[in-house]
Amino acid sequence: MSLEATLRPRVEAAFADHDLLRHPDHAYAVEGTVSALDRGELRVATPPENEDGAWTTNAWVKQAILLYFAIRRMEKLAIGPFEYHDKIPLKTGYEAAGVRVVPPGCARFGSFLEAGVILMPGYVNIGARVGAGTMVDTWATVGSCAQIGRDCHLAGGVGIGGVLEPPNASPVIVEDGVFVGSRVVIVDGVRIGKEAVIGAGVVLTSSTPILDVSGPEVVDHRGSVPARSVVIPGVRAKRFPAGEYGVPCALIIGQRNAGTDRKVSLNSALRDFAVSV
Repeated sequence: MSLEATLRPRVEAAFADHDLLRHPDHAYAVEGTVSALDRGELRVATPPENEDGAWTTNAWVKQAILLYFAIRRMEKLAIGPFEYHDKIPLKTGYEAAGVRVVPPGCARFGSFLEAGVILMPGYVNIGARVGAGTMVDTWATVGSCAQIGRDCHLAGGVGIGGVLEPPNASPVIVEDGVFVGSRVVIVDGVRIGKEAVIGAGVVLTSSTPILDVSGPEVVDHRGSVPARSVVIPGVRAKRFPAGEYGVPCALIIGQRNAGTDRKVSLNSALRDFAVSV
């Protein structure tokens, strides 16, 4: 029997009736789900089978995370010279997992970092998943349940928002090979397509206009950045009762060069479009 078939019915029942958490079967199902997340055996969102498909949010897994907070008690966590006071323990076992963590970078139990991840002094929250070869740079944060692909770079100070509630809401998704520039903020379940380049200072929410201005007619996207897009901050004029003002937006100014490999393509994009990172 699969993990989902074993754990999901008990988690969903306990989420509907929290009194069931008093029964060991339901509490163990919650703990077992979070432990499986920590090992990478479950994930909050499942990628599509093909590039045109949609990600599937596993609401019952997010329900288990919310219930985990309910059953955990505050405790003192002493790790070397550092002391913490929290409900959720920190992730351990980095050497065996093949993950590099630079002090004081940390990830919470219930997150998963694939082999080859480099975590600088940043933070990865519960339910998040970071793919192989990705760097989470200094003071970058990966919020709860965010899904970060392989071979990505989250530059210094990047803020990837967490999406725990409602449980059926899509988390932030950054697909494979994406470069996210310094001080970028991505929240509200925005999806960044494969190998996109997000220039420094871009802010993306579910309602941010993402305007493709690379062709003769502007194309308006909301909630997602198409694969291989090069994106910079922009301002669009909007009229209000008190006058006309500039409203922030994001501008797609071109595409990465398909004729080169990812590293060369990234450098080429930065030169060709003068994107600050």
